[in-house]
Amino acid sequence: MENPKLYVGNLSFKTTADELRAHFEQFGAVADVYIALDRMSGRPRGFAFVTMGSGAEAKLAAEKSNGVDLGGRPITVNEARPKEERPAGGGFGGGGERRGGFGGERRGGGGGGYRGGGGGGYRGGGGGYRDDDRGDRRG
Repeated sequence: MENPKLYVGNLSFKTTADELRAHFEQFGAVADVYIALDRMSGRPRGFAFVTMGSGAEAKLAAEKSNGVDLGGRPITVNEARPKEERPAGGGFGGGGERRGGFGGERRGGGGGGYRGGGGGGYRGGGGGYRDDDRGDRRG
């Protein structure tokens, strides 16, 4: 194993970077510990990366730590793989032109507004705000 970076999975959400560092220092120098956090909540995601001082130390740490109980859970430890290239554009189908729906290009004429509009508004109709049950207030 040439790569000194290890993937550590199945971590307890309570495991700290100091606890990880202390565990892996048994097998050699620990250059870095990174616990992945959820972007929205800021909570741990249950995995981390530990960078050892050398590939040999990383190999020993992976062999001795894989399946070991840490924080009440059997951890998974193996060589970290490089991050895969992902296409640009985000998680909901990528880029591309949007048509219709909310925020996209609106076609058709007339009206607009909430529950109104001849093709441009939410739920179609003749224009104005809630063109039903309003009698003379239609727009």
